[in-house]
Order: sequence, then C-alpha cells, then structure tokens
Amino acid sequence: MIDETEIPASLAERASLLENLLVERATSTSGDDGLYERLRREFVGDDTLRPLLPSFVRTCRSLRAFWGYAATTVDDICHAAGVTKGSFFHHFKSKDDLALSAAAYWGEMTEGFFASAPYHQSEDPLERLLGYVDFREEILRGDLPYYTCLLGTLVQETYATHPDFRAACDQGMSTHIAILMRDIEAAKKLYAPDAPWSAESVGYFIQSVLQGAFIFAKAKQGPNVVCESLAHLRRYLGLIFNQPCNTK
Repeated sequence: MIDETEIPASLAERASLLENLLVERATSTSGDDGLYERLRREFVGDDTLRPLLPSFVRTCRSLRAFWGYAATTVDDICHAAGVTKGSFFHHFKSKDDLALSAAAYWGEMTEGFFASAPYHQSEDPLERLLGYVDFREEILRGDLPYYTCLLGTLVQETYATHPDFRAACDQGMSTHIAILMRDIEAAKKLYAPDAPWSAESVGYFIQSVLQGAFIFAKAKQGPNVVCESLAHLRRYLGLIFNQPCNTK
C-alpha cells in the first residue's frame, strides 16, 4: 500500500505512478487497486489530461483485470461493486452463480442492443449483413470491455474447469450467430443460390473473425486490428455473395 501523502503533485509523476502500479499488478500479486482507480479517474475524466496516460493505463480500468476468474474472490467483487457480502449473497448463491447470471444477462442485453441497430432498416438481406459488419466497427469505442465480448473472455479462461460456463457461453454466442444466419440465408438465396457453403458456416466464420480480433485488441490495447479485420471480412462477404470488389 502507498501512503496517499506520498502521492506526487506533478501530473507527469502521477501518470508514471499509475503505470508502475499497473506493472506491479501484472508481474506480482501486489498493487493498490483503490489508489490506481482513484488516480486514473482524475486523468480519464479530463480530456486535457487523458493523453498524459500510458496507453495501457487508458484501457485498464482496474488492476483486477490481472487476477482472472479463479483468483477473484467474492470479497474482491463486493469491493469493486461497492456492496456488502450480505447484499451479494442475497442475490447470488456463489461466485459461479454470479458468473452464470452475468453470461445470461450479457446475452439478453446484446440481443436487444443489436436488434435495435439501424442496419435492420434495409430491405436487402445482404445490405443488412454488411451493415452488421459496419456497425461492429462503429461500436469500437471506449475501454476494451465495452467493445469486446464477455462470453468469449469467460470461455477462454474457464472452458476446461467449468463446463456449465462453457455451455452458457456456447449458447449465448451460438444464439447470436443463429440470428445472423437469417440474413445470411436470405442473402444466399438472392445472390449466391448455388454456393457450396452453408449460412451456419458463414455465421461462425464472422464470429471467429471477431473473437480472434478481440484477442489482439487485448494484446495490443486498442481496436486497430479489429477495424482491419472487419474491413477484410466485409470484402470477403462481398466476394462470396458475388458482389463487385469494395475497398471500404
């Protein structure tokens, strides 16, 4: 723990302290999360100060990102949420119960979010499908957790130890793909009726591109790889639906 009276007054030194706290957490089990979050809010909330932050600090809201599911305790969750353990156990039986509830909520929330997206307004199924890809690029804003996928993150970490998590994540992601398949199938009938591929395989390919790109977004701490991958995906979809090459 760092005594707050020892926090430097210089903005540059405070930004350096934030980076040091992040490195400390990433390389050991120590690191003052409360201090990190408080100092980071001062910078992130001010457009003139935000550029002073190292890129990793800009995207990492909490040191708990380095703990992982297995190492995170109910106490950690309560501290981050600002609730008591009594409140936690009033709503959830266990940490695993919370994770399953979060996965279910994520599926419901994202289904509604994408259902209300503007690309659905087109009467052409291929335009809707390409609009989905464009919409995915438009929402690459904010911190990493805001535009990456909770289900993809959860299943990567827990697939071997929590079969119920794996099943829940599979169901959530596959449900999203099933919704996409409606437009893929309709577009295939119009533009590529004799193509040997299935709508299901294209749906899973689209999500494979996204999930893989999200991994690189986390590794590189930014959405550039996701943007480029979506551009390639859009060009590929144009090709399999026999559309003129589009450099968008």
